[in-house]
Amino acid sequence: MERTEVIVAGAGPTGLFLAGELALRGVGVTVLDRLPEPDLNIKAGSVNVASAELLDRRGLLPAAEAAQRRFLASVGKFGPTVEAAKRGGRRFLAAGHFAGFLFDNDLIDQSDPVLAAHRAVSNGLGVPQQEVEQMLAEHCAQLGVDVRRGVEVHGVRAGDEAVTVETSAGEFTADWLVAADGGRSVIRKQLGIEFDGTDPEMTGYQAIADFEDASGLRPGWTWTPNGVYAYGPVPGRIFLSRFRKPPQDRDAAVSVEELQEAVRDVTGVPVTITGIHGRATRFTDHTRQARHYRRGRVFLAGDAAHVHSPLGGQGLNLGLGDAANLGWKLAATVRGWAPAGLLDTYETERRPIGAAVLDWTRAQVALLRGDERTEQLRKIVGGELLRVPAAMNRIVALSSGILQHYDVSDTADTAAAPVGSIAGDVELTSGTRLADHAHDGRFVLVDRSPDGRFAVSGLADRLAYVADPADEPSLLVRPDGVIVWASSGDDDQKLLDAALARWAGAK
Repeated sequence: MERTEVIVAGAGPTGLFLAGELALRGVGVTVLDRLPEPDLNIKAGSVNVASAELLDRRGLLPAAEAAQRRFLASVGKFGPTVEAAKRGGRRFLAAGHFAGFLFDNDLIDQSDPVLAAHRAVSNGLGVPQQEVEQMLAEHCAQLGVDVRRGVEVHGVRAGDEAVTVETSAGEFTADWLVAADGGRSVIRKQLGIEFDGTDPEMTGYQAIADFEDASGLRPGWTWTPNGVYAYGPVPGRIFLSRFRKPPQDRDAAVSVEELQEAVRDVTGVPVTITGIHGRATRFTDHTRQARHYRRGRVFLAGDAAHVHSPLGGQGLNLGLGDAANLGWKLAATVRGWAPAGLLDTYETERRPIGAAVLDWTRAQVALLRGDERTEQLRKIVGGELLRVPAAMNRIVALSSGILQHYDVSDTADTAAAPVGSIAGDVELTSGTRLADHAHDGRFVLVDRSPDGRFAVSGLADRLAYVADPADEPSLLVRPDGVIVWASSGDDDQKLLDAALARWAGAK
């Protein structure tokens, strides 16, 4: 029997990012994944701004930007997002769509202060999920994370002092276990955690296929009486949804015949598909959320905690957010400096975010229906509301994840302050950025006082202190990028001490 400090079940983006967060803080972690090789099925085509900022804070933005350049070279000219990215510079860019309505970067008000604080990652959004996984796998390898592939989890025995995972390769024991093993999580089921939600009403497909003649397919998003489809931007890439129940055998591979029948039904075009590159993906709008994200020494993250339709690629981003929130808290617990109740804040902070994303995806599915009334609704939403710059700003900010907010202060009135929000792009007078000081996963205290009055001693193992005299608020930022204190002139030292005690374990 092998023993480590933390076992992570699942080597997708959620599991790998979480493993990296633990390893950054010196925690021994073993990742177990049932697949012998990384999953190459076509999935999300980009990350949102909040996810790109997570990569930025760990020094992975250059790799993300390189991946975006490769992606743009592969798709050529396609839509305003790509064209805006090619123009370069640091603008707030939106990659994605809402129910098939592509975000129009030409309608975004770049003077919006909310958006202006999140521009640094604009050239690192177009990163397909496979590239994200490869990037994170390399990151974990550099940190010495033990990733075991081809190891299937069969069961779990959770005790008061340890957790034992039963696998196809024998038993593994750890102090803690994180289940990032997908929507059909064996671990969640074994623990009996309820998975509440709604059954699917539509089935979708995504593939890169060889078409005998694809001239009848319209590029971009097209709604039809039988569903919606998107053709491109990658040559041969087809994405479609139709309002039919999934087949009984949901694990069966998607055949050429099944994909061709679905494409013909939704598009109304009698295409002939001669082959599929790799494997096609079948998905539904099955939407559920775990009633609890923690059971003793076991945590749920990513799809193990919540499933929904993949419209907009929100699953990838939601899972990365889970990993970023839990990773440093679990590391603090293992290292012995976590304040009382810190681990409980994972569920209280992330579960409402997950519920909001589930509602976000349900709303998109509702707009895809092929009936006449829904078609009229789409004309109002897409043709009127989303042509208003203020509405476009709001919906891309929501989709980008930058409006996430946590209740992180018991003592301060944060209604008009950044406390509880994601830090975004904070430029310092030294020419560096806040993200440059967060690569090792510590808290960052940016002291902008003229006399260094907020300097902290004795916490170097968990806090990076940055002196940056400037006429701006000083900030204390958690490892996941959330601001937990900002100077305001009233009781600053008292509030800073309270924030350090609550989040960083300072005495």
